[in-house]
Amino acid sequence: MDWDQLDMNPRVIAAVKRANIKSVKEILHFSGADLQRLTLLSSTDVQYLLETVSGALREKTVFTALQLFQDKNHSTSQRQKLSLGCPVLDSLLQGGIPLTGITEIAGESSAGKTQIGLQLCLSVQHLYKYGGLESGAVYICTEDVFPNKRLQQLIEQQSNLRADVPHNVVQKIKFGNSIFVEHAADLDTFRECITKRVNLLLSRGMVRLVIVDSIAALFRCEFGAEDSVLKARYLQSFGAKLHRLSSKFRIPVICINQVTDTMDERRSAVQSSPGPMAKSVTPALGITWSNQLLMRLMASRMPQAAGDTSHHSGSTLRMLRVVFAPHLPQSFCYYTVNSEGVKGIKVETSNIL
Repeated sequence: MDWDQLDMNPRVIAAVKRANIKSVKEILHFSGADLQRLTLLSSTDVQYLLETVSGALREKTVFTALQLFQDKNHSTSQRQKLSLGCPVLDSLLQGGIPLTGITEIAGESSAGKTQIGLQLCLSVQHLYKYGGLESGAVYICTEDVFPNKRLQQLIEQQSNLRADVPHNVVQKIKFGNSIFVEHAADLDTFRECITKRVNLLLSRGMVRLVIVDSIAALFRCEFGAEDSVLKARYLQSFGAKLHRLSSKFRIPVICINQVTDTMDERRSAVQSSPGPMAKSVTPALGITWSNQLLMRLMASRMPQAAGDTSHHSGSTLRMLRVVFAPHLPQSFCYYTVNSEGVKGIKVETSNIL
């Protein structure tokens, strides 16, 4: 919004321009005393300026609970979500990843967790109307080297295959250099990363997605069985910090997690695939970490029976399952991972009874 678009006294606008305040939103970053000093306006004029600017930047001052629930006013953007880059997966999640809160993607090795994370790094850069957030992503690696070659392969494939996205949008992803990679192999480095470097990127508007791959690796060797209380405090602290970043900047936080085998069948566990013979596993880090999450997704590889020819285009069939989420039923869909990325199988999504 330009200054000339505001219905305001020209004398006040001229004073603001002389102070070299270029953005309308920038006004709200200053206190009344600072604006008086910069613009040489009276306190009455400054108050008038602040009220006019704040009124122009919001369409309504009050929303009813029903309006927020129904999301009839688009300025609230309650239903805006980050697309996973696949309509089948988006359908499973009723639009994609929520913009506030921590979403966990748990699963065994080779289930496709990192592949989903990489695809989200590309999806976030698309325009809002294509399910993106028109910004970059920060990818925090805690154990393995960032899979840059795989990312480049996905970029090339999407440049050729995404016919629904304009060419200039794809080029922005390819040449925008909007994925920032951070490495944090221990707890202190991770705390430094999310409180300083990631916070700086978010403050500057350079990223709107944070991915941690993986959260469990930070606690693998740091704590013994006798350190359960200290471990829980660290988990609560990190969860609170990530929640603050998500709420303050309205961004999705994706934490990739590992799983452990469940020995006691009476315990609450997540089966890696449906059926009575399925292997039971549970996400790592326990109930303390589970309480930090908004949504938990479980990724798994489907077991291949002898003579099974149901795999799609030579790719191993996988399953993405909603374990819990406040806005979703427990459900799942199938997907594959190939050179084009993560692609859901177009079959009817099954609800778990």
